[in-house]
Amino acid sequence: MKRIAFLGPEGTVSQESARYFFAEGPYEFVPYALMSDVFAATADGTVDYGVVPIENTIEGSVKHHIDLLVEEETLPIQGEWVYPSIQNLIGRKPAAAASGEAQFASVRRIVSKDVAVAQCQEFLRSKLPNAEFEYVSSTAEGVRMAMESGDETVAAIGTRMSAELYGLDLLAENITDHDNNYTRFIVVGKDRLAKHCSDQQKTTILVTLPEDYPGALHQVLSAFAWRRINLSKIESRPTKKKLGSYYFYMDIEMSLDTVLLPAALQEIEAIGCQVRTLGSYPIFAYHSAGC
Repeated sequence: MKRIAFLGPEGTVSQESARYFFAEGPYEFVPYALMSDVFAATADGTVDYGVVPIENTIEGSVKHHIDLLVEEETLPIQGEWVYPSIQNLIGRKPAAAASGEAQFASVRRIVSKDVAVAQCQEFLRSKLPNAEFEYVSSTAEGVRMAMESGDETVAAIGTRMSAELYGLDLLAENITDHDNNYTRFIVVGKDRLAKHCSDQQKTTILVTLPEDYPGALHQVLSAFAWRRINLSKIESRPTKKKLGSYYFYMDIEMSLDTVLLPAALQEIEAIGCQVRTLGSYPIFAYHSAGC
C-alpha cells in the first residue's frame, strides 16, 4: 500500500486534496505537523509521496514550500493538480441561535492559518470586525484548538471535513472573498505516478544567472521566446548565500521529452547559467485528477 504524506492534522485542505487526487487504489494518508516533515518523510522513504500546496489564486506562491522544494534535491515533482479551497467559519452554535448571523455573533477569537484568514478578509471585516486572531500551523489545527477550548466565543476557519472530524458546527459556509479560490498542488516523490490520463505536461527549473554577465536574464528569456516555448510562471527567490543573490523559479509548458526544450536549456547553460530541473511531469485537470 502506498503512503501519502500531507500537512496535518487531519481535516486540512491538503488532506481533502490528497484524497481527491489519489482516489483510486489502496492508499494510506499520513498527516505531519510541518511541511518540512512531509519532505523529510518522503525523502527517507517513510512515505511514498508528499502532497505540497504550492500556489493559491488569491495569495499567490507559497514561498516557504517553494524553498523546501529547492532544498530537497532528491524529490522531483511527479504531478500537479488544482483543488478548490473552500473555507468555512467553524465553532459552536449558541443554544438560542437558530440560523443566520446569530450563529456566530458571540465569536471573539478566531484560530486559523494566516493564509486562510487572508482569503476571508471581506467576511471577517464585515461580520466580525472586532475579532482577535491567533495564527497556527494549519486550518485543521485551528479547528482542533477551537474544539478543545469548549468556548463558543472561539471559532476557526477550515474545511467541512475538519468540522465533522472534530464535532463542531458550520457557523457560516464558504466565506472566502472570491469564488475562484483554488490551490495548485504538486506531488513529490522518487517514483513516477501510475496515472496516464493527462496529455498536458510541464517542466519546472531553477536558473541561477552568472554574476558578471549583464543582460543574462534577457538572454535566458530569449532562448525560450524564439522557440515559442511558453513560461507559465517566473519568480525570483533568494539563494540565501549572500545579499542580492537570486535564482529564478520557472514553470515551462513543455515536457523535457521534446527537441525544443533541451536545446533551450543547453543554450542557457552555454552563457554560464546554472540550470537545475525540479521535475518534468503531467498536469491533471480538476475534473480528471482522480482518474
